[in-house]
Amino acid sequence: MSQLALTGGTVVRSLDPPVVEVADVLIVDGRVATSETPSQEAVTRHDCTGCLIVPGNVCAHTHLYSTLSRGMPYRLEPPRTFVEILRRVWWRLDQALDPDLVRASALVGGMEALLAGTTTVVDHHASPRAVDGSLDIVADALAELGLRSVLCYETSDRDGPGVARAGLAENARFGASVGVGCRSLARALVGAHASFTLSPETLEACAALAVESGTGLHIHVAEDAADERDAMARFGMPVVERLVAAGALWPRTLLAHGVHLGRHETELVRASGATLVHNPRSNLNNGVGRAPLDALGARVALGTDGIGADMFEESRTGYFLRRAEAVRTTPEWALQRLARGAGVAAAAFGEPLLGRIEPGAPADVMVLDAALPTPVDAATLGAHWIFGLSSAAVRDVIVAGRLVVEDRQPVGVDPDEVAALGREAAGRLWQRLELIGEHPFTPGPPVLEAAGRGSSSNG
Repeated sequence: MSQLALTGGTVVRSLDPPVVEVADVLIVDGRVATSETPSQEAVTRHDCTGCLIVPGNVCAHTHLYSTLSRGMPYRLEPPRTFVEILRRVWWRLDQALDPDLVRASALVGGMEALLAGTTTVVDHHASPRAVDGSLDIVADALAELGLRSVLCYETSDRDGPGVARAGLAENARFGASVGVGCRSLARALVGAHASFTLSPETLEACAALAVESGTGLHIHVAEDAADERDAMARFGMPVVERLVAAGALWPRTLLAHGVHLGRHETELVRASGATLVHNPRSNLNNGVGRAPLDALGARVALGTDGIGADMFEESRTGYFLRRAEAVRTTPEWALQRLARGAGVAAAAFGEPLLGRIEPGAPADVMVLDAALPTPVDAATLGAHWIFGLSSAAVRDVIVAGRLVVEDRQPVGVDPDEVAALGREAAGRLWQRLELIGEHPFTPGPPVLEAAGRGSSSNG
């Protein structure tokens, strides 16, 4: 039996609704114990005097493979549209990835997530020239760090039907392998890119696998108006109606973005019980617009879409954007969105108490060392979160009862070695990108034609 006692701190038991009290936290065998008094067996005491003990953050949608893109050179014509951003930047980058680069991206991105107090990442991976086994590489790198993860492969027809089949197979294989042994901290979803890069056959296959496996579907939806235009042109219906027709919309579905959803679509999303992941910084960066948050209801989580995994920064940006639209928005809006993200992880792991600090809950917590200038309680927690707290306050991080960040240093890896690995890998990735031109895919009927030819293959 392992016992860890967090002593002397102020405990945030829940973000939604906020529950704050002064108490010690006893962790036994990876879970919050029913008693705050340790047994007579050996216990490790961790002094948290003056600190906040808070549930770990969950990043509900990210792309770890983009980690090494920061500052990369760009010599093509500047993109003018969202689809051109994909064709000239991201779809070139994912084609340049090999297994070693996938691992480096996951290690660097995962370490940054942990140091920012993120204890679970929900990742959407793509490496079309290195599909087979890619999710194992990501899972094992994150397990080395001690980070909890929910992973999928981004199935798409944009690189041909061979790669689409390989992506579907990778989702199926990985989903059947996680949850035990060295991958006990990993779970699976079925990944799909977006409606405008999916043939009817591929979308239906993804939906069927998600339902049969019980894992759920993770897909981009209406991030840009091009997704909606394509669905109307090819299928005579908007994106969400297409998902409904394919059997792809149910409570375990995770929808990323949803910026251009129409009123009827938002009603369908709400009725389905699916969760939409709002990515405010990415939406701003890509200039795609703002999601109709009023119409989407409570099942809205937060993600970064690959702009790091700092959920303090993401929730703060989301709050201020929301406040600009509706001045009565309170700071608790951000706490509610973070709690919904924890709900996504809880469903994936079959742990309904994940995201809370109460007896029986998985011990995924962060210790924030912040000299708060005013009292912190249930009524003031939201204001502290938005106007004072940040990832700079993260001192310690615990995942599944294991201390994985201590005194702002990762425990499982040497941060200098990981940073050096990242710099070396980035240099090699950027060289490979020089040999890759603009991706040829464009939305529309060519997707169906390519699926019929069957000439492309993975590799």
